[in-house]
Amino acid sequence: MLRSAMLAPLGVRTIAQAGAAGRSAEAGLGRGIALDLARRRATQLTRLHYDLSLDVTAAAVAVGTVAIRFDRVASADDLILDFRGPTLADLTVNGHPLHIGPRADGHLVLPARLLTKGANRVTARFETPIAASGAAIIRYQDDKDGQTYLYTLLVPSDANLLFPCFDQPDLKARFRWTLTAPAGWTVIANGALEGQETTSAGTRWRFAETEPISTYLAAFAAGPWTRWTSAPAGERPISLYARASRRAEVDAEAQIATNRAAVGWLSRWFDIPFPFAKLDLLLAPAFPFGGMEHVGAVFYNEDRFIFREPPTLPQRLARDATIYHEISHQWFGDDVTMRWFDDLWLKEGFSTYMAARIQAELQPESNAWTTFLLSTKTPAYRADATSGTQALWQPLDNLDAAKSNYGPIVYNKAPAIIKQLAFLVGEAGFRRGLNRFLTDHAYGNATWQDLLGAVGAASGVDLTAFGQHYVLRAGLPRIDTQLRLAGGSIASLALVQRPARSLPGDRGGAWPMKVRVRLGYSDRADVVLDATFDGQTATVAAAAGLPVPDYVWPNDDDQGYGLFLPDNRTVAWIVAQVGTVSDPLLRAMLWSAIWDILREGRFAPARYVTMLLDHLPGERDEQISRTILSRGATALDLYLPEDGAAPLRGRWEQALLARIDDPRLGYGLRKDALDRLIATARTPLALTRLRDLLAGRATLVGAAIRQPTRWAIVRRLIAIGAPDATALYASEQRLDQSSEAVKDAFVARAATPDRSVKSSYFTRYFDDAALNEAWASESLGAFNTIEQATLTLPFLRPALDRLEWIRQNRRIFFLPAWIEAFIGGQRDAAALQIVDRFLGDHPDLPVDVRRKVLTARDELALTVRIRTTRY
Repeated sequence: MLRSAMLAPLGVRTIAQAGAAGRSAEAGLGRGIALDLARRRATQLTRLHYDLSLDVTAAAVAVGTVAIRFDRVASADDLILDFRGPTLADLTVNGHPLHIGPRADGHLVLPARLLTKGANRVTARFETPIAASGAAIIRYQDDKDGQTYLYTLLVPSDANLLFPCFDQPDLKARFRWTLTAPAGWTVIANGALEGQETTSAGTRWRFAETEPISTYLAAFAAGPWTRWTSAPAGERPISLYARASRRAEVDAEAQIATNRAAVGWLSRWFDIPFPFAKLDLLLAPAFPFGGMEHVGAVFYNEDRFIFREPPTLPQRLARDATIYHEISHQWFGDDVTMRWFDDLWLKEGFSTYMAARIQAELQPESNAWTTFLLSTKTPAYRADATSGTQALWQPLDNLDAAKSNYGPIVYNKAPAIIKQLAFLVGEAGFRRGLNRFLTDHAYGNATWQDLLGAVGAASGVDLTAFGQHYVLRAGLPRIDTQLRLAGGSIASLALVQRPARSLPGDRGGAWPMKVRVRLGYSDRADVVLDATFDGQTATVAAAAGLPVPDYVWPNDDDQGYGLFLPDNRTVAWIVAQVGTVSDPLLRAMLWSAIWDILREGRFAPARYVTMLLDHLPGERDEQISRTILSRGATALDLYLPEDGAAPLRGRWEQALLARIDDPRLGYGLRKDALDRLIATARTPLALTRLRDLLAGRATLVGAAIRQPTRWAIVRRLIAIGAPDATALYASEQRLDQSSEAVKDAFVARAATPDRSVKSSYFTRYFDDAALNEAWASESLGAFNTIEQATLTLPFLRPALDRLEWIRQNRRIFFLPAWIEAFIGGQRDAAALQIVDRFLGDHPDLPVDVRRKVLTARDELALTVRIRTTRY
């Protein structure tokens, strides 16, 4: 049985543990929400309620009042209230007016002399900005019909930018919203609608009080939304909201049905009913995330949920996976919330893992575990093998830095190790443990120790080593296959692990792991054997004496976590025979193994492209096709110098064109080939086809291409400096009358190979307050087109010099997107020197920012190494 004390990291206390008795309130003050302040407040308060009234009828500012009710423990000190908005007035504590002096870094002190043991009430009037970016209330102006839409986004610690509160995840509260909006608007919030009435300013909307939720999950949206509601007999109503101008484009019935199916499946699988009173869904325009799991009002990224052209299978699966992820959050994150953002992986990792399980069960034709390998685990391996990696449990002294903890370790590694956890302890014990965890901490908070303790107790498996190596330890193992033959039989077979990279401070030791090993045969049935690591080695004793296999794959069914590298015999077999493997997950893993050894320096990128083109005609899986073509493009454009890539480009483009025109292939495979052709077109052969598609002289699967493919072609022609690019850009602006036209034009123009245009964009990224953050983020790839690496190189150091500003002023995912775009848009040693010089010049760079730079830096270093290697 696992004990929490056995797993607690040295020197770490949970947020609930009290600070030193008698410490002054000012000790926890400073920018953001310090861990010390949060620990202390968690011992002072219980039974929190927020009654919020907000008027959003003005264009640039919302005016509101708040009444905060809470119980206070005896002999507690002064209390710190958080608020970063511009205006705070009429503050009272238990009916006593309190003078508001200068606020220190967004905090003010509620003196103990005005507080009582037991029930307390604090009221205030406040104002908060409404803006296109940089505000808690985001304003979106619809270019199609001129309408305005508002929505909030408070994660991880912007609730105190919206209203005065105690802004930390373990001070859960019941929220009651009252919102006044212009007449004709619709408002949604966390609670169920109780009523509405007309006022002189517009319409006042009143909502019921919620269950206890964390402040970052509070939310509302207001605007002239269009609505669809589904209310089957005996089931909860679910409503979907979207912009009025896009009503005809929304497949609302399918989206609501997918959300409903996820709720039902999870309720049954966890054996715990949906934990909240209602479920509304919003397609939020220019939303900077894929989705956000607000209680009662889940927000989805509009652009990813409305298909303007027929979607491919990966696009459909990605949308469904986002739904499954956000609905899983209703249990993991909303009902049971991590106590502090050092355990961010608890909610994000589990929601991604559960999304894969739901998809595998509800959509068996989706090959969900193939998606999981290619889209979830592979990015985890890439990040975890760099010097910028970090442990799942990420020390966090202040919520102000919490948004920088988001990334592939939390979103990709965490679900990957959860898959190994489920396999290690067994399905029955895993499910019992999750039920116990969710039941014991319902509407509360928990830590990773609580989770492993519940699963370990339910399964009877000691998870101490699992916690030490997968939760507290950075990095991942590299697993090599050691196969020894004697005549026509296997003499011995073992898997040997070692760290994929030597990391400073690594405590060493072996990752506990259970895997399945496949012995593949062409003349008999394959043999699959379980193997468990005992220290550094897993000896597959049952393999001894078996006939020599054609190949050995050491991670069958993809249960293990690590870089699994095949032996040389297996590599040779994969190169020749991968196309004959019928199981898509196994085939995807074998393809990935070749890519891994390429990145290890043992396989030439030109050989990979040749192998890809040899097997491509027979590949019928959309997800595998998409992945191997993407890697082929990386080999051509990044890993091969131009003199090495040039001889392959003609065959590459011809193969893509043949695939586009092959009537035996479905739409998705042909569309994916077109997307890859657009991204890599260089020769007149490919460029002529792109122009023909724009002009309507060519079609895709018998139909004219639509947006956003048309803008993608224009962007490509701009990027390579085609002589007709300017005219085609202007023509597309005239032709595209959709609500996304202005954004698409903005993104495409960022690819212009002109220094003055790049400078203008770079300035706007920082100085244009009206530029929506999502537009800026989407344009970064075009700005950093790989063929323009020489042109964009002078922007690399200025881009790095602004990282701390971005960290403070942009949303969660903007910082890593910025770093990946500017460093990832380079491929030569000169850029690597700039990055290394920047790191040397900034030894005090915040550790979370440094890690993200190191992750991208190591990818650039790998690219430089591969480009300069003679094979």
